[in-house]
Amino acid sequence: MDMRDHLRVPSGPVDLSSIDTRATPGAPDGQDAANATREETGSELADLQERLWAQADVEGSPRRVLLVLQGMDTSGKDGVIKRSLGGMNPKWLKITGFEAPTEEEKAHPFLWRIRRALPEPGVVGVFDRSHYEDVLAVRARNLAPEEVWRPRFEEINAFERSLADDGCVIVKVFLHISHHYQLERQLRRLDRPDKRWKFDETDIEDREHWSAFQTAYEEVLERCNTPEAPWFLVSADRKWYRMWAVSQLLLETLRGLDLQYPRRPELDIPALEERLRKS
Repeated sequence: MDMRDHLRVPSGPVDLSSIDTRATPGAPDGQDAANATREETGSELADLQERLWAQADVEGSPRRVLLVLQGMDTSGKDGVIKRSLGGMNPKWLKITGFEAPTEEEKAHPFLWRIRRALPEPGVVGVFDRSHYEDVLAVRARNLAPEEVWRPRFEEINAFERSLADDGCVIVKVFLHISHHYQLERQLRRLDRPDKRWKFDETDIEDREHWSAFQTAYEEVLERCNTPEAPWFLVSADRKWYRMWAVSQLLLETLRGLDLQYPRRPELDIPALEERLRKS
């Protein structure tokens, strides 16, 4: 069983309260063992990423990968991007963080800003938050009535199907933390001057709506868990595990594409070697 099997959200209703946020399904034997795999994993990710880009650049392949990271504040999205993808080439990475929409973005349909941030062929895109905020934060904070946000579930599913049909492989990860873990992390931000800059009072407001957010996430994980774009749930109270698990999910996804370096049959290798030696 690979990590995609371990972590894929089963079809049907989801009860987040029943899922242990400190669980480590599929993990090696402890933190040290997971950390020991980091260099090897990063090296293989870099190699597969280069193959993905090479196929697009030389052969015109439409394939690309989109990693979607969702989770409550302090769930570790920034850390996952920094450490789980650390071995990859930034030239072929496109990372986008979605904050509250600007006035310009509000003037367009909710998927407008998402489409503008999609990775090009050959590129691995990463969304720190995503189009799901429009059925999560909008709902939990009561920013729009239900008749506005509820139809977006089907819009999102249709959007993701169209991406898959266009060669985009989508990896959606929900980083699942506990209410208590979030409290510890937010208090740490206030206590440490080097972390205090990350604190935002709106984070307290979201914490006060914890139950509403959990309900919203449960419906997202149920209704938008499709064959074309399945959800994976990573228990994220253990920092080392969430970083290891996300890197493994991405690694297995890239392996599954059977990426090969493109062949260049038009190259006359002996003649080119001779020319280089004479240059």
